[in-house]
Amino acid sequence: MDKQGERRGPRGGAGSRRGERARSGAARISAREVARQALSDVVRSGSYVSAALDRHLNTSGLSAEDKRLAASLFYTAVENRLLLEARLASFWTERPEPVVEDILHIAAAQLLLMDRIPDHAAVDEAVKQTRAVGRDGLAALVNGVLRNLIRARDAGELAEIADPAVRYSVAPELARRLIAAYGEEEAEKIMADRPRPSQTIRFNRIKTDAAGFEAYLKSHDVIFERGVVPGAYRCPAAGNLARLDGYRNGYFSIQGESSMLAALAVEPRPGMNVLDACAAPGGKSALIAESMGDVGRVYAWDVHEHRVELIRAAKRRLRLDCLRPAVRDARQAYADFELYMDAVLVDAPCSGLGVIADKPDIKYRFTDAQMESLLPLQAAILENCARFVKVGGLLVYSTCTILPEENERQVAAFLERHPEFAPEPGADYLPEPLRARCENGMAQFLSHRDHVEGFFIARMRRKGV
Repeated sequence: MDKQGERRGPRGGAGSRRGERARSGAARISAREVARQALSDVVRSGSYVSAALDRHLNTSGLSAEDKRLAASLFYTAVENRLLLEARLASFWTERPEPVVEDILHIAAAQLLLMDRIPDHAAVDEAVKQTRAVGRDGLAALVNGVLRNLIRARDAGELAEIADPAVRYSVAPELARRLIAAYGEEEAEKIMADRPRPSQTIRFNRIKTDAAGFEAYLKSHDVIFERGVVPGAYRCPAAGNLARLDGYRNGYFSIQGESSMLAALAVEPRPGMNVLDACAAPGGKSALIAESMGDVGRVYAWDVHEHRVELIRAAKRRLRLDCLRPAVRDARQAYADFELYMDAVLVDAPCSGLGVIADKPDIKYRFTDAQMESLLPLQAAILENCARFVKVGGLLVYSTCTILPEENERQVAAFLERHPEFAPEPGADYLPEPLRARCENGMAQFLSHRDHVEGFFIARMRRKGV
């Protein structure tokens, strides 16, 4: 292992040579080629990580074991993109064409970051891939680059990478902002964090309780551990839980724990009127409705029709009569709701830096311009939705990011403009282990520290007359 710790177990635990068994018929594509195609979609076409991988896995004809290997190769290559690029650049005189570069990235991920795959297998398969995509003339280049990489690694000749942005594959603009916000030591911990994607689910409290739900999971051979949020269960390597009859019948939902906390921050109770202003795909709206016992009204808005349809689908699946999906722009006035809502949740569009387990490419695609463009949108939604909060009601602002520009500073600017709102200091909505994160009505969660998704929640109450 070199000083950067670049040699570690593969994501998802797959990586044996058995994953390369020969296949017959149409299913002759290799796990490495599936990983390469998905990587190309992400890097070259801007596809979402999970969508790209699912699309290629679903059409690959691979065995379950090979799919695990493909996913492991793909995620390792994606989340270490800049590091692998820096390593490979030392062994070519000019960057090869994209398809060959992606083959080299998949192979380098195996050689530098994954322990279970023999070097010769990684090199041989990369050469085969190069020929299979019609680049026979570049097979010698691929072979030479990878063998030189192996020799340099084994001789301890790989140069130490001092820049943490490269070492952890983080865009320089993002690294600079993290250091400014958290200091060098904490920023490096954030950049180094590799949260493993796992499915988190919660039971529908209208239909069951913890004991009944745990019995259901055991009866369906679902391995789980209790989350920090009551009613939440973490299910590593569970496969597609949406296939279970319990999901189809509204017995449980798939939702991250921090997202659950944002919903619980409105303190849902039966009979309330609540607005979820940026609601799609509907997980928070559904949890609010369930917590209200399906008594009251939960208005769930999104600006896009196709995303509102996701909320409608959740309403049907969970049979929540009090859920009211609608296509609305949360920046626009709506006279009927002025000073009407007991609580309003603004889960604002953001840079998404708290959920990189599912979107690891976000960290190196980040740009200052992209983030800065979100700030006026967040402010406009918060400004407009504040008008809907009744006297004594709660306004909750949340994001799935960790930058103060989008979080604490956004809230501070709002409170300065609106003295009729004050921070709500109570933290009882949070599980005991997370209550210390709440300060002046605001809570910032970090994945490496708090073991939930990176998330920000601020609660403000409209003062009485």
